[in-house]
Amino acid sequence: MLEVAIEKTVSDFRLDVEFTADAAPLGLLGPSGSGKSMTLRAIAGLETPDRGRIALHGRVLFDSAQRINVPASQRRVGMLFQSYALFPHLTVAENIAFGLHRVPEPERARRVIRQLSAAHSDDLVNRYPVSLSGGEQQRVALARALAVEPEALLLDEPFSALDTHLRSALERQLRDTLQTYKGATLFVSHNLEEAYRVCGELVVLERGSVAARGPKEEVFRHPPTLEVARLTGCKNYSRALRKTDGLIEALDWGCTVHVAQEFAKPPEHVAIRAHHIRVHAPGAAQEKRENIFPCWLAAMTETPFRVTLDLRLGGPPANPADFHVQAEVFKQEWEAFRNVPQPWQVELSPERLFLLPD
Repeated sequence: MLEVAIEKTVSDFRLDVEFTADAAPLGLLGPSGSGKSMTLRAIAGLETPDRGRIALHGRVLFDSAQRINVPASQRRVGMLFQSYALFPHLTVAENIAFGLHRVPEPERARRVIRQLSAAHSDDLVNRYPVSLSGGEQQRVALARALAVEPEALLLDEPFSALDTHLRSALERQLRDTLQTYKGATLFVSHNLEEAYRVCGELVVLERGSVAARGPKEEVFRHPPTLEVARLTGCKNYSRALRKTDGLIEALDWGCTVHVAQEFAKPPEHVAIRAHHIRVHAPGAAQEKRENIFPCWLAAMTETPFRVTLDLRLGGPPANPADFHVQAEVFKQEWEAFRNVPQPWQVELSPERLFLLPD
């Protein structure tokens, strides 16, 4: 288990984080400048916290009170940087063996061969980084991080420099690798779906502090604050006014909605994720279902498989920016009502709406 409780002030930025991670990959989410990379660097020994403690499987790596600060080379922590940071003057084999200078030569050779095979990179052994593609560099960098048999693996946006096809292929390879890796894993990503697929639990950082921590399903389903909801991709939120139990006036959407979530005190906001909104042709929704409102299209954007609809409730929009909610629907759903005269019907399911405190 990796235990982290550290503080560090750099200029006008203050990092103050506390969490634990075990064999299940833990995702670190947050906007740029929230402290994700600095946290990884402190664990790896590349940054020194002002105070706090870092322990890995009971072995103290840093403790300001006890004046313990184990050098990076002795921490048994593998780190994969965004840029991969391969040494340009070393071959692939030499890069993988770089952290093994204290390992006897026969064992060093065995580890290099084993990692090359696991990374499907046997044919790269004598090549230099300049001749490698982005995907090949990523595989070699991961092999180098794993060659030292680390007790913790730190992955700092490992797919950020890759195209879509390579990201998908290498993400699958990484998930396979992590299934057999027994150490603690931290995975930093700006891609919410990527983090959701790779990690079992999430830590959301906001301005240097932990804003949310827990199983990924819980963090996405019930974010504790509006900022965490935004950081986890929620596009639709409105100021809320409680009418009666189970009934909320969504002030910014111009409607009153039923909610399934119970709340002890009046919520500050009501929210729903774009892919949880349903859009129907008039009359297609069953009358007994709740939270169905007439809507008009203000603007739309599309990707190869999905369409994002900017919808105004209660009346036609004055311009493309005049909308209340965004809905994301698959192309086949869109084709079912795109040519039907407006207004359409938008459905904000009570089970999909969630409430946020002040």
